[in-house]
Amino acid sequence: MPRIPQLTPDTARADQRELLEATRKQLGRVPNLYASLANGPAALRGYLALRDSLTGGVLDERLREQLALLVAQENDCLYCVSAHTMRGGRLLRMTDDELLATRRAEDADPHARAVLRVAAAVVREHGRLDDELLARARRDGVTDAELAEIVAHVALNTLSNYFNHLAEPDLDFPAVASMDPAPAPARTPSTADLEAAR
Repeated sequence: MPRIPQLTPDTARADQRELLEATRKQLGRVPNLYASLANGPAALRGYLALRDSLTGGVLDERLREQLALLVAQENDCLYCVSAHTMRGGRLLRMTDDELLATRRAEDADPHARAVLRVAAAVVREHGRLDDELLARARRDGVTDAELAEIVAHVALNTLSNYFNHLAEPDLDFPAVASMDPAPAPARTPSTADLEAAR
């Protein structure tokens, strides 16, 4: 049972109804996440604005979808893991193995793997990446523009994950089995860590 109502055109105010209709035009339907988030039109407008801006960024569609899936896994959000597993499989033709690898911050492509590992570290370390991980990511081709967008994608998807934890919307995607979170990548102590230990 949802803890925040899932609005419909019949139950929404005019400003909420406008957002629901814009979502329906863009996605072909209104997922329950959006129907609940529309209770706070400013929150939904902000979410949609950031999402729309990032679609024109340097990260391609597959990496954006992988980031959404990975962040959902890191934040233990069944709703978004299920939604982005379905999208990755149906729209991007990702295999089950590729989807599971993404949830573990793994990919056969070194650049994609580096992007995912940076994102996982941003979530786990609250943005405080150690120097070695950052240097390794740059060696694998991750640019400064991509680093900025990775953090923005973490913020965007954390917003939806946390809202789902609060609102508990009905799951309107095929449920995906949970899995243990991936172990944290080995962290090399930074210079600051070494100085603090003295």
